[in-house]
Amino acid sequence: MARRLILWDVDGTLVSCGPSGREALEAGVRAATGLDGLNHVSMGGKTDPQIFTEMLTLAGVAEAEIATLLPAALAEAERVLGGWRERIAREGRVHPGVRRLLADLGSREGVRQTLVTGNLAANAAVKVGAFGLDGYFDFAIGAYGDDHADRDLLVPLALSRARELRGETYRPEEVWVIGDTARDLGCARAAAVRCLIVGTGRDGFSAVRGMEADAVIEDLADTDRVLGILLG
Repeated sequence: MARRLILWDVDGTLVSCGPSGREALEAGVRAATGLDGLNHVSMGGKTDPQIFTEMLTLAGVAEAEIATLLPAALAEAERVLGGWRERIAREGRVHPGVRRLLADLGSREGVRQTLVTGNLAANAAVKVGAFGLDGYFDFAIGAYGDDHADRDLLVPLALSRARELRGETYRPEEVWVIGDTARDLGCARAAAVRCLIVGTGRDGFSAVRGMEADAVIEDLADTDRVLGILLG
């Protein structure tokens, strides 16, 4: 019996949600600051607090003021996205093979799945819940953007929660981060755990194919192949 802790990224890995995620974050910044025009910020693999900080910095907000504005911006982004579940389901999609893989892993004794994502915890739940995927994840032991702005600190937090809340301790080789960006790989390497990178993110397979992860594949459609990587 393979014993595994699978730590899933959300956007670009499990699902894509259309423009709603970005628009919710931008709405949070506008509500907190009164600013209208915002500069474009690349969001891939970043935590929501990191994205907000970059948005506010580019808008000319002083560093000392950013910390004061962040709670209101985060709360508004959470409120806005919470009302867009149907929109996310309509405009977004689940990536190839995800449903079957989640179900197969979820049926196996000794395998636990959760999220390690830059999303706020509530927003991560909305995004996977919009597609009916929420039943596969142990949300309580996951790690999220509202836990820390530094993505590299999230895997150790998830491992700590698994130990404290479930009484489970995992060796590094029993833990897999599944993501679609260099930041997913970076957070896995920072915690010395394994990483599977998929090419279903915004920039496609060409952007990740050269990454030195434990495995790099185009998508999750070949369930047997992916299971062989994760459980082998």
